Amino acid sequence: MALTLYHVEWCPDCAVVRDRLEELNLTYEGIIVPDFRPMRKLVHEVSGQYYVPVLKDGDTILTETHDILAHLDTHYAKADS
Repeated sequence: MALTLYHVEWCPDCAVVRDRLEELNLTYEGIIVPDFRPMRKLVHEVSGQYYVPVLKDGDTILTETHDILAHLDTHYAKADS
């Protein structure tokens, strides 16, 4: 399943999500969106709101950092052996 992260470079929450994706060695498409929220038309089309980060995982759309991290850990983190 393809992961797509809508984000901005300077956003601390976006950085947390990017770091977690990297820690899990997940391949994802990163789409940098405009800084000015009303210009984030693509984010709005995907999620119905203008805030980032937004993670699209197949048909699942996640818009809250906590929910994104929980989803990644639940679906992609390998159990410690």
